[in-house]
Amino acid sequence: MALDTLSTPLSTLVHRGGASGVTGSCHQLYAGDGRSLLVDCGLFQGDDAASERFDQLTVDFDVASVQALVITHVHIDHVGRLPYLLAAGFTGPIICSVPSAQLLPLVIEDALKIGFTRDQALIEAFLARVSDQLVPLEYGQWHPVVEDAALTMRVRLRRAGHILGSCYVEVALGDPATHHEESVVFSGDLGAANSPLLPVAESPSKADVLVLEATYGDRLHEGRSERADTLKRAIEQALENQGTVIIPAFSIGRTQELLYELEGIIHDAADQALWQSLEIIVDSPLAARFTHVYRALKPYWDEEAQTRLSAGRHPLNFDALYTVDSHEAHEQTVRYLAESGRPAVVIAASGMCAGGRVMNYLKAMLGDARHQVLFVGYQGAGTPGRDIQRYGAKGGWVVLDGERIDIRAGVTTISGYSAHADQADLLAFIRQMSRWPHEVRLVHGDTPAKQALKTAIDAMAAQHGKSIRVTLPTNQPQ
Repeated sequence: MALDTLSTPLSTLVHRGGASGVTGSCHQLYAGDGRSLLVDCGLFQGDDAASERFDQLTVDFDVASVQALVITHVHIDHVGRLPYLLAAGFTGPIICSVPSAQLLPLVIEDALKIGFTRDQALIEAFLARVSDQLVPLEYGQWHPVVEDAALTMRVRLRRAGHILGSCYVEVALGDPATHHEESVVFSGDLGAANSPLLPVAESPSKADVLVLEATYGDRLHEGRSERADTLKRAIEQALENQGTVIIPAFSIGRTQELLYELEGIIHDAADQALWQSLEIIVDSPLAARFTHVYRALKPYWDEEAQTRLSAGRHPLNFDALYTVDSHEAHEQTVRYLAESGRPAVVIAASGMCAGGRVMNYLKAMLGDARHQVLFVGYQGAGTPGRDIQRYGAKGGWVVLDGERIDIRAGVTTISGYSAHADQADLLAFIRQMSRWPHEVRLVHGDTPAKQALKTAIDAMAAQHGKSIRVTLPTNQPQ
C-alpha cells in the first residue's frame, strides 16, 4: 500500500490525484475487505500536469476493486479522466446528482473532441456507455453501494453550492459482524457562502474523517455587494475608454453566475445610458449549451433567484445578452470589438486562458490600453491566466500560442466571484458539525493555502477544546 494513506478500523484512503496540487481530484476509499469507492476522476491542469510523475491519460491503478465512482461535480479537473477510467475496465455505476447527470454528457463530449477524437460515431458510442452506467441521485437520498454479510457501504449527496449539480459526499461504512460504523465525508469543491444562483452548502451532522478542499484556504473573499461594485467599476472604466471587457470564465458555473450578476446590475442601472447600451456577449457554444441546461433546472436555483423569476425577470436570458456560435461569427466579433470601441463585455472560455476562444480576444486586445481583462476565478500556476494576472499590472508580457504579447490592457481581479469557499467558509463547514471529525485531510490547494488552513483549523480546534489531526497528503497514483 502507498505510504501516504489514511487507515482507520474500516477503511484506507489513497489519493490518486488532487492532493499534491489544485487539480486532478481522484480519491479511492478502500473498505477493510479490499473493495473500494472512487470519488472523482479528474484531469491535472497547469503546473499540476507538468509535475506529476505519470501519464494521466491512462489510469494506472487497479480498478477491479472499485464498486462505484461518485462524481462531486462536472468540472474537467474532477471528471476529465473518466474516459480513461472506462478504458481501464471500469463498468460499475457512476453516481452523481440529477443536474450533474444532465451536464456530464456535454462536458465529456467536449473533452473527447479536444483530447481524444472528433469521430462523432465514437463519441456517441462512448456517451451511450456513460449513460448506461449513470445513476442520478436526488440530494439527501442514501444509496446502497454494497450490502452483504461482510460490508455495508452507502453514499449520500448533499448540496455543495459550487456549480449547478455540485455535491459533497457522505460515505457510511459498516461491518455487520461487529456493528462498527464509520463516516467519511468528501467535500468536493464547496461554494462560497454568498455565491449567486445556488443554495449554500449545509454541513453534515458528523464525520469521522473529512477530506476537505483548500483552494482558498489562505484568504477571505470580498462581500457580495463589494464585489458587485468592483465588477461594475471595472466594466465602466473599460467602457469609458471605449474598450471591451474580456472575462475569461469556465463554461459551466462561472459564466452563469456572471450572467446572473450582470442582469442584476443592468436592472438596477435602468436610468444609466451607459449600461443600457451595453452588450453582454457569451462567445462559447459550450457555455451557451450549459446555460440552456441551467435555465431548464430552475427548481435547483436558490430563493433569491426564484424571487427574480417570480417578478418576471430572466436572469440567464435577458435582452442585452447575445451568444456567438460559429467560428466565423467569433472571428468577426473579435475584429469588430478590437477596432470599433463598441461597449461590450465578452465572457469566453477557457477560465485560465489555456485555450479556447478567449485566446483570440486576448491576442487582439491585450496590447491596447482601451481594453480590460477581468479575472473572476482562480488562475492556476503555470497557466497564461496566472501570468497575465501577475505581470499585467507591471506592464509585463505573456506568451500566447507561442507569441509574446505586451500587456497594456487593464488587468483586474475580483476574488469574491470565486466559486470556491474561502477560509471562513471552510472553517464553518467543520464548526457547524454536531460531531467534529477526528481527521481532516486537506486537498485541492497550493501548499501555502493548505498550510494556512491547517493553522486555522488547529487554532479553531484548540479554542473549542477539540482534538483534530490535520494532514496534508500527497498523490499516490500507483
